Amino acid sequence: MNHITLSISGMHCGSCVGKVEKILQAVPGVSVATVNLATEQAQVEGSAATAELLAALQRGGYQAQALTAKTDNQAVIQHKAAEKQTEQALLLRDLWLAAGLTLPVFILEMGAHLIPAFHHWLMANLGQSLNWQLQALLTTLVLLGPGRRFITTGIPLLLKGQPEMNSLVALGTLSAWGFSLLATFIPQLLPQGTAQVYFEAAAVIVTLILLGRYLEARAKGQTGAAIQQLLSLQPATATLLKDGVQLKVALAEIMPGDLLLVRAGERIALDARVEQGESYIDESMLSGEPLAKAKKPGDAVYAGTVNKQGVLQVRVSKAAGDTVLAQIIALVQQAQSDKLPIQSLVDKVTAIFVPLVMLLAGITFAIWLLWGPEPALSLALVNAVAVLIIACPCAMGLATPTSIMVGTGRAAQLGILFRQGRALQTLRDCKVIALDKTGTLTEGKPHLTDILLLQSGLNEQELLALAAALEQQSEHPLAEALVAAAAQQQLTMPEVSDVKVHSGMGLSGTVNGQQLAIGAGRFMRQLKLDVSAQHAQAEALAKSGKTVLYLALDNKLAAMLAVADTLKAGSLDAIALMHQLGLKVAMVSGDNRHTANAIAKQLQIDTVVAEVLPQGKVAAVKQLRAEFGAVAFVGDGINDAPVLAEADIGLAVGNGTDIAIEAADVVLMHADIRAVVHAIALSKATLDNIRQNLFWAFGYNALLLPVAAGVLYPAFGILLSPMLAAGAMALSSVFVVTNALRLRGLAP
Repeated sequence: MNHITLSISGMHCGSCVGKVEKILQAVPGVSVATVNLATEQAQVEGSAATAELLAALQRGGYQAQALTAKTDNQAVIQHKAAEKQTEQALLLRDLWLAAGLTLPVFILEMGAHLIPAFHHWLMANLGQSLNWQLQALLTTLVLLGPGRRFITTGIPLLLKGQPEMNSLVALGTLSAWGFSLLATFIPQLLPQGTAQVYFEAAAVIVTLILLGRYLEARAKGQTGAAIQQLLSLQPATATLLKDGVQLKVALAEIMPGDLLLVRAGERIALDARVEQGESYIDESMLSGEPLAKAKKPGDAVYAGTVNKQGVLQVRVSKAAGDTVLAQIIALVQQAQSDKLPIQSLVDKVTAIFVPLVMLLAGITFAIWLLWGPEPALSLALVNAVAVLIIACPCAMGLATPTSIMVGTGRAAQLGILFRQGRALQTLRDCKVIALDKTGTLTEGKPHLTDILLLQSGLNEQELLALAAALEQQSEHPLAEALVAAAAQQQLTMPEVSDVKVHSGMGLSGTVNGQQLAIGAGRFMRQLKLDVSAQHAQAEALAKSGKTVLYLALDNKLAAMLAVADTLKAGSLDAIALMHQLGLKVAMVSGDNRHTANAIAKQLQIDTVVAEVLPQGKVAAVKQLRAEFGAVAFVGDGINDAPVLAEADIGLAVGNGTDIAIEAADVVLMHADIRAVVHAIALSKATLDNIRQNLFWAFGYNALLLPVAAGVLYPAFGILLSPMLAAGAMALSSVFVVTNALRLRGLAP
């Protein structure tokens, strides 16, 4: 199974999405194909060759290219942005040209209707025949000039049996224009009393739809602002140091292992390690932390961050396509290209929408022609055109993807990376938030507080050196506390051999010929060591919020070590905010139940599940789901992969650089746990925005299509002018996109 991303040109509305998906799914070997109108990309899974997919799209009238690497991806983003700018400029030019040609037509026709004196002047100086001929000439120029795009795109697709938005506009304008030409040049072919012209309707429709397209293009250009902002963080070139010579080179030419020079005020071009120099680096674009971080030789630095002071020489560790910044861009794009479950209904409707509108227009024409008042033919034509023009699959097609695009982009600016767009909907529907303790609610940087000897003749420092020597083999925060304590006392740690990691339990190994084991009480019991005599002491330490470890030498208890961790600054506020959102909050930890309960009491957490191994956390999530509903699990992403994957949605708390966490659906680049609440609030705001867009898009069509067909005429004598229909249609898409853009201002 291959995963192929295609960048597609030529999609105009929501109905195009269904057509492109059908084209791709018809290619042998394709198992899944999803298309996003806002990002103009397709995600394809299966065994089909890329060349076959591109050929199939070309036969269907669409141009596409495959995105084969992250660097290609970024290049295509920039190319697409340039294309959008060109498209906007072209639309604006055609809009002004159409408006200039349409204004005289509108004045000649509507001015005569509204101002009797002007009508008499026209009849006296131009006459009806010359007036209509002049309108015919100007309208023809509008249709074959600025309006040609609708005809050249819409009519061929209509003839192929694949009508879309342009087909509706082309049919409507050509119908009004063609009927008016008959009335102007060969009126004898029309029934008596029906020879009227609607040149102004055809010209105004083109102008108003071009206005809508221009406003929509401008607004859509702003939906990708977050990606553009991220791309702008990476400089195009860097200063390469080669044999003592400084060379300005493009990033594509720089390889891991190369040495770069970074001056004060410059952005770091690629992920690297400091070789020489000291400085402060602004990493706020990664971590959200406003304070610059001190860097010295050996420290890691990241692409896109800013060197505040001093000159650094850095050794490149990752190529341009593999930097943390590139991963962030890829994650944001992946989320923006995704489809929410709510989109499936929209896709089904838009797939049949245009044919249904054409059918409704045909029925409208027939009813007015057969049972309408005189002039029946003119009224039938006007109402059928109004039906064709007012229909707007664009609004329906853009309702969901634009909100996802803006919402996930805003999330990235707040340090919240949604790996999938659908995670927005899943997170909003969660009923309970389950949190890991160490590294999530607490700082994850515990320190040694107590050493209690359990055998006479032992020395605290010797035991600490032994324990630290063994714990050097572990990356657990508790292990780091013991190693740090030994380093602080400048203890010499002996060599360790035969080290074994007992998952969720502890470590064992051989030190100076002695068998050493360190871990929780359950590990000691597994080793058949009785810790009941120490129960009271261990419980007292745990109730004060400390974690207790046991140290065994040659299968005999030697000492108890107590380690304390501090709560993160925002943990209490975050839990309170979760409760305000009506969520249940649970803590799932492998720590001693007394320690876990002590932390939970401080934070006012509802449910505590303690003393569980990694597989026990998975079982705990299943139990919470059965009891409360959908579960979101928040962990540090290091040892929580199984439970992050099991939860309905997994949120990994990173440190701004550890973002490629495969098991998590959402990566929080801030260490502050309040980012979880920001993510929940943003998901709710985005889903509310999508619902507003869908309500407008469906409501607009459901309400105005019957009005355009003339249902209000029998009771109220109201008919909808095709010009008003064009204005309403043009504004419907603009409304949807601008409503989505409101998410850009969402505050934490």
